[in-house]
Amino acid sequence: MKEKVIFPGTFDPITYGHRDLIERASLMFDVVIVAVAENKNKHPVFTLKERVEMARTTLATIKNVEIHGFNNLLIDFAKQQGAKALVRGLRVISDFEYEFQLANMNRRLDASVETIFLTPAEQYSFISSSLVREIASLGGDVSAFVHSSVEKELKIRLREHVK
Repeated sequence: MKEKVIFPGTFDPITYGHRDLIERASLMFDVVIVAVAENKNKHPVFTLKERVEMARTTLATIKNVEIHGFNNLLIDFAKQQGAKALVRGLRVISDFEYEFQLANMNRRLDASVETIFLTPAEQYSFISSSLVREIASLGGDVSAFVHSSVEKELKIRLREHVK
């Protein structure tokens, strides 16, 4: 049986920081399922379908990664996929409190699914999707933070918002 792990997020958009964590998780598990959350509460710039497609493009070279969109409870999605763990990224100390709360809630909902925390490589520790969106919306260069196809989509989408 293959060991599966879920790497969940909104990925609005997916960044090189996300890729770093996913790539490292792919070395520890047989299958990494990148679970792109619909998450309408965050009012994403990109649709679920667009975010899934950007993740597929960004992660295409990592062979043991699957990308799925989902709109249900994460712990239920993990059970449906047969995953034994969730991987979450911690960039800065302020992430810890929120992630710790999520991990405890998920454990309460299903104690058989563990949460594993990974920290990004130093060069990615400051990257967040919201900062990338803000820089792109102001015409800044985000090529060091996202795949070229994501950069292109950001320019198109954010140009639409400005009009």
